[in-house]
Amino acid sequence: MSETASTSAKTPVDFWFDPLCPWAWMTSRWVLEVEKVRDIEVRWHIMSLAVLNEDKLDQLPEEYRDMLATKAWKPARVVTAAWQKHGADVLGPLYTALGTRFHNNGEGPTLEAIAGALADAGLPADLIDYADQEDFEFDAELRASHKEGIEKVGQEVGTPVIAVPGPDGEQIAFFGPVVTPAPKGDDAVRLWDGTLAVASVPGFYEIKRTRTKGPDFSNL
Repeated sequence: MSETASTSAKTPVDFWFDPLCPWAWMTSRWVLEVEKVRDIEVRWHIMSLAVLNEDKLDQLPEEYRDMLATKAWKPARVVTAAWQKHGADVLGPLYTALGTRFHNNGEGPTLEAIAGALADAGLPADLIDYADQEDFEFDAELRASHKEGIEKVGQEVGTPVIAVPGPDGEQIAFFGPVVTPAPKGDDAVRLWDGTLAVASVPGFYEIKRTRTKGPDFSNL
């Protein structure tokens, strides 16, 4: 079998992320763990908590509004610009570089961390200029990618959005799974198989419980 044929036979898993979100980060590390042992291909897409919440800012706590205004836009713009200028293949490596610095290393979404992530991913340093570009050149593309993901799952969710094949091959999208810490090995595979199982049930929408633990990056 040719490399092209082998790649095309992989099960596509579409993953929408905001690089700021620690929960999306852990889910993304889980799905990459699954990719090691299941014949899947993760396809990365940008979404934005700032876009998601821009029409309901008056309903949000002041601290969260400030976070969206001062922290959320910068990495989302840089990721979108990298995607538009250098292709979709850079999304996965850049997200890994950003998340490692933001979350694992505790640097947070600073301009210095974003610049470091660009270097880690082998991308041009001048992409950092898009972080503070208020009249963002690729705003339409960012919003279109966000809309594509959110329309698959509905407005009352956050990030990540993950879309997997349903029983008839159509995409079934969910918010999550939200999990801490990111499962490894057999635990990762069991969660993946469970995700496919619930996606196979017509009319299934939600399983949820209150979070009692914060993000745990200790095994990443």
